[in-house]
Amino acid sequence: MDELNKKIMDRLEELRACLQADGGDLEVVAIENKVVQLKLRGACGGCPHATMTIKNGLERILREEIDPEITIERVL
Repeated sequence: MDELNKKIMDRLEELRACLQADGGDLEVVAIENKVVQLKLRGACGGCPHATMTIKNGLERILREEIDPEITIERVL
């Protein structure tokens, strides 16, 4: 695992606690270049705000803290 992937995985692991507090969770399906494929689970999986959680939450944090070119794609 390269350094960028490790930073992404470590930060997502920290952010999982926020999702788990609301009855949800996330699973990293793949990281290719700067594209992260995530699957939302539990309450987050069926939430109508899931896209906002990914784009305005998780993706924004990764872009601000790690690399501005990171993109998260939701996998169903």
